[in-house]
Amino acid sequence: MRNAFADELTRLGSADPRVMLLSGDIGNKLFDKFKDAAPGRFINCGIGEANMMGMAAGLAMNGYRPVVYTIAPFTTTRCFEQIRVDVCYHRAPVTIVGTGAGISYADLGPTHHSLEDLAILRTLPGLTVVAPADSIELRLAMRQALCQDGPVYVRIGKKGEPDLHDGDPAFGLGRALTLREGTDVCLIGAGTIVANLVKAADILAATGISTRVESFHTVKPLDEARLAEIFARYPAVGVAEEHGRIGGLFGAIAEWRATCGAGAQVRMLAFGAPDEFAHVIGSRDYFRRKFGLAAETIADAMAGAL
Repeated sequence: MRNAFADELTRLGSADPRVMLLSGDIGNKLFDKFKDAAPGRFINCGIGEANMMGMAAGLAMNGYRPVVYTIAPFTTTRCFEQIRVDVCYHRAPVTIVGTGAGISYADLGPTHHSLEDLAILRTLPGLTVVAPADSIELRLAMRQALCQDGPVYVRIGKKGEPDLHDGDPAFGLGRALTLREGTDVCLIGAGTIVANLVKAADILAATGISTRVESFHTVKPLDEARLAEIFARYPAVGVAEEHGRIGGLFGAIAEWRATCGAGAQVRMLAFGAPDEFAHVIGSRDYFRRKFGLAAETIADAMAGAL
């Protein structure tokens, strides 16, 4: 996804002289094309993420459209106060990009895991929170993010994620995308884990269970109309995210459901990381299995919910 991000940002920067890129000491070679297309508009801010966020806010309030890019925990938890006070308080149109979100950097340990970012950032007033499922959604999200009048957080993977769309879907921030139609159960996801939901739907189909798959690429604001339709139609709904089970997409949907009283009889299952730090080192696939995010585990749980 990060290659698609660099390519799309180069295209956007070539077309709009207001677009600037601030990097937290990563991705220098990745952005060689951007630097050629937008000379003077790439700033390597070094290992000073809080300062970088303040710089972005200042640029945004002076007419620029800054994009902040670094590894997800370092552009979120490390500089949460600056996002809150410098960016969101001023409604500054800063696009914050967290690369390698979730457990993309699994083998680098918990300092590089990002399993709390959705939870903390969706609490901030006026901040749009986006987790594209693939490179296609990422490109479309970036185009719309740079047109917003306020700040946007875009949570992306690292590399090797499969594309889930054949072409460009009718994408809109705050509007979910249906990836697979189904009549028996529904799986909702945000971010790169959606690919596993498609695999889980295939596994369930082999057992005769028809599964709908939804990409809720926008965690805030939620597509409440789509949720109302889903919870009125299906007896079991699974919500998956490469994030902690507390406060992310599942938490947002649970809050919506409790507030509006929708689907009182619907079973809602959470698929995400438990409330604990990882004290072992392993691959991303290892942690997905450990956290119950493997396609087979999700399929078994959904079948058992009927």
